[in-house]
Amino acid sequence: MSYAPDIVAAHPAPTPADRGQIMATSALDTVSADEARHRLVDQLLTDGRITSPAVEAAFRRVPRHLFAPDGVSIGAAYADDVVITKRGPDGRATSSVSAPWLQATMLHAARLRPEARVLEIGSGGYNAALIAEVVGPSGEVTSIDIDPDVAARARAALDVAGYPDIHIAQADAETGWPGAAPYDAVIVTVEASDVPPAWTDQLAPDGVLVVPLRMRGNTRCLALTREGDHLIAMDSIVCGFVPMQGAGAHPVTRRALRGDDVTLRIDDPDTVRLHLDALTTALNGPRVDAWSPVTTAPATPFDSLHLWLASQPHPYGQLAVDRHRAADINPQNWVACPALLTADSIAYLAIRKLDDATWQFGARGYGPRAAQLTQRMLDLTADWDRHHRNTPGPHIAVYPNGSVPPPTKQPRLLVPRRHTTTAITWTTSGPPA
Repeated sequence: MSYAPDIVAAHPAPTPADRGQIMATSALDTVSADEARHRLVDQLLTDGRITSPAVEAAFRRVPRHLFAPDGVSIGAAYADDVVITKRGPDGRATSSVSAPWLQATMLHAARLRPEARVLEIGSGGYNAALIAEVVGPSGEVTSIDIDPDVAARARAALDVAGYPDIHIAQADAETGWPGAAPYDAVIVTVEASDVPPAWTDQLAPDGVLVVPLRMRGNTRCLALTREGDHLIAMDSIVCGFVPMQGAGAHPVTRRALRGDDVTLRIDDPDTVRLHLDALTTALNGPRVDAWSPVTTAPATPFDSLHLWLASQPHPYGQLAVDRHRAADINPQNWVACPALLTADSIAYLAIRKLDDATWQFGARGYGPRAAQLTQRMLDLTADWDRHHRNTPGPHIAVYPNGSVPPPTKQPRLLVPRRHTTTAITWTTSGPPA
């Protein structure tokens, strides 16, 4: 159950490709569901999202439109995008059918095989049907959701689509579903901030846990496997999901800096304890702009820069900006832009177009310490460019609380939660020793 985050790449404005996707969706409304489904799969193959015959066959067989709400067009049902199925009282999505590219990626990451037993946490029906197709008639799929309406809707859609053997249950994600354990794969389709013991207890010794894990505001879909007493990430991809509900809920702290137009999101207890009231005044004052020699090509992902900035021992948050009502802020990312903070000042990542082939990184700051913070942002960007830009990314491990190894010489971020501590270690080549 994902949402569609801004792509962490050098094109903050809509691109021709975005407009092409809108046109393609409109064109799909004129074709049958079968044809639209096959066109979607063909596109996922072309984009490299589907890389196995089993996953391709699953996407070609499962009728995605049957899991979309009434009134959703064929074009929207078979676009490579999220279909929201339920919203909360505040209007935020609480359940959705995830984007097909992300579902395909997670299916591959789970290393599913015929006859596998799989637990899905966060139900919508469609993804469970894809899993069932991959594991085959001898496999077993259990899908749970805390919301009884979501569980009931998934059950009804699966019955209509021809998947009566998939087990749907109402349950809190924190407890998993012990009745059908152990599982060869546990696939979590809601944003988690922690890894409850039930998920690893119910996972087979050589099983894979696929989970969108939030680390200081940055959510990465991780494919975790056991290594001794902890878990290590074999795969990591930028993603966005609706947040977990129930006992495992751990919402970010939101501070309105300019009404709903500019919001600061904080996912760090030390930063939350700062008195940040002066930031509202600072944001309405003069701005300091600073530009880095570090550049990037258009539409080139640089998500590791976001995680690198979050990994620093510095008060940190993310700006969410309404691009229509606060265009003067102009962050690199309108949904979740990295920001360094003090009690009275803020600096956030910026980017600007130099020419058709080059975008330049920079920082914008407000407040009495803006100059120091923007320079710090530029220094960190240069460090990332020099040491980490062209590496596979950080080594990510999840440890049960009380078992985190001692500090290393490498830069490392520890994200402590109730059950686990996630360690993000940056090396110039390969995992840490």
